[in-house]
Amino acid sequence: MQSKKREEAIAGYTFVAPALIVFMVFLVIPIVFAIYFSFTDWNGITPLAQPGAYSFVGLDNYNQLLFQDGIRQQDFFKALKNTTYYVLGVVPAQTILALVLAVIVNQRWLKGKGFFRTAFYFPSITSSVVISLIFMFMFSTGGIVNSLIKGLFPAYQNVNWLETADGVFHSILGLFGVTLRSAGDWARVELAGQRLWEWISGPSVTMLMIMILNTWTTIGTMMVIYLAALQNIPSQVYEAAYVDGATSWQTFRHITIPLLRPTTFFVVTLGLIGCFQVFDQIFVISSGGPAKTTLTIAYLVYNNGFRNSAMGIAAATAILLFIIIFAFTMLQRRLVGGERSEM
Repeated sequence: MQSKKREEAIAGYTFVAPALIVFMVFLVIPIVFAIYFSFTDWNGITPLAQPGAYSFVGLDNYNQLLFQDGIRQQDFFKALKNTTYYVLGVVPAQTILALVLAVIVNQRWLKGKGFFRTAFYFPSITSSVVISLIFMFMFSTGGIVNSLIKGLFPAYQNVNWLETADGVFHSILGLFGVTLRSAGDWARVELAGQRLWEWISGPSVTMLMIMILNTWTTIGTMMVIYLAALQNIPSQVYEAAYVDGATSWQTFRHITIPLLRPTTFFVVTLGLIGCFQVFDQIFVISSGGPAKTTLTIAYLVYNNGFRNSAMGIAAATAILLFIIIFAFTMLQRRLVGGERSEM
């Protein structure tokens, strides 16, 4: 009996070993090295085996990013602000739109459901670089978007969506005569008013375009996840609600949404991770500009590590990004939860 259990254990570990090795080599070991190099001044170019390639600097990299006033601290908090605007704009939009699309394509009366499911999902499997280039053409000064808006509003002045650093909220407030000068007047303190004005700027016009692009390319994947969850809800639940005289909205509000709570938690978590790690669209479209209004934390990691040859700073930035993602995930777990709520 003991020999049989030992053989089963050996067989189990043998089958698990390849996946475990891949997990260790491509995930655990890189994380350990990233944490280690975040406490060094390695430039990412000098071979590690070479004497004096790097030195241990302790928490100096984190101090430069969080507390020491300078370019690196300014860039980090700009990236944090831009990324936060990006997350707050994209995650709710893609979650709500994905749920709406999933409910629509799940209806029995809808003809051609297969076509619509494929059409909605298609942007998710298309190259993000190709889609970014298409959006660059669409939102250029003479692009389709400006032409359509010009046709609806003849007085509209074409906006260069790719090179406009003005915040969306600033532009809206400007229509009502609210500017930095007026903000400084009521703030009493000019410096405080300027800082407040910067933080309420909202995403830049360029960042808004990237947010629209990312929302459009991700709702297909989220829709498929919601669709699978909708089809997993027992039909007897809806039949009971129909017998009790519940309306469509009451059924959706009190049955569908509570039963989709674990799925919503999963979708929001994927959205948070993806948005905090956005890089490819930023790299292709704007490279952090204009005026660093599209600079994100993930792009800052690349910029520090491969352009500024400061791999220690890049590793520290990546660790801070992990902490931020983990904190937001735990927060939304408390808000959304991963268990089905009682109906």
